Amino acid sequence: MIDEFAKEYLHSDLREIREAMVRKLDGLSEYDIRRPLTSTGTNLLGLVKHLSVSESRYFGEVFDRPFPEPVPRWDDLEQRGTDLWATEHETREEITSRYQRVWEHADATIAALTIDSPGRVPWWPRPDVLLFNVLVHILTETSRHAGHADILREQLDGAVEMDAAGMARRGQDAAFWENRRAEIERAAKAADPATQRS
Repeated sequence: MIDEFAKEYLHSDLREIREAMVRKLDGLSEYDIRRPLTSTGTNLLGLVKHLSVSESRYFGEVFDRPFPEPVPRWDDLEQRGTDLWATEHETREEITSRYQRVWEHADATIAALTIDSPGRVPWWPRPDVLLFNVLVHILTETSRHAGHADILREQLDGAVEMDAAGMARRGQDAAFWENRRAEIERAAKAADPATQRS
């Protein structure tokens, strides 16, 4: 049986990971939060923008509680992918504020519904869902993108917020991480006989 404990547990984790996503932008220039850091163009502000669109849909139209601001429709092929990056006319404040308004709307939906309230995700192969399914989906998606954001931020300025156990890293300076990286590099080379031939 899925109960209110499960709902609150998932919701609490979602609230924490949302905050972590926004913190990844702290202290960075406009260029650094927008610039493409992978071959597919992944960037920090684009991840935040994408999550706001995604969460607004899942906790909005899926439960017939549409988010009151315009967002690209899921079935608009011309809009596909535009939620993954910010134009020069969209400000950091605009995107993060919208994300926070989406949180408020989503939180109201989560509070108003029971964990087994039905919804409909027309773009899924099995479109009939429960709030439980959507909570798990959004928590998973947000966590995956938070992992992307961790790596992007580390590439930009070396900032590291959490370790694998979710604990803040304290007292480890650049020399510590340089030594750790060298240790890992040595182990990788030792494990591959092809690197030993040259």
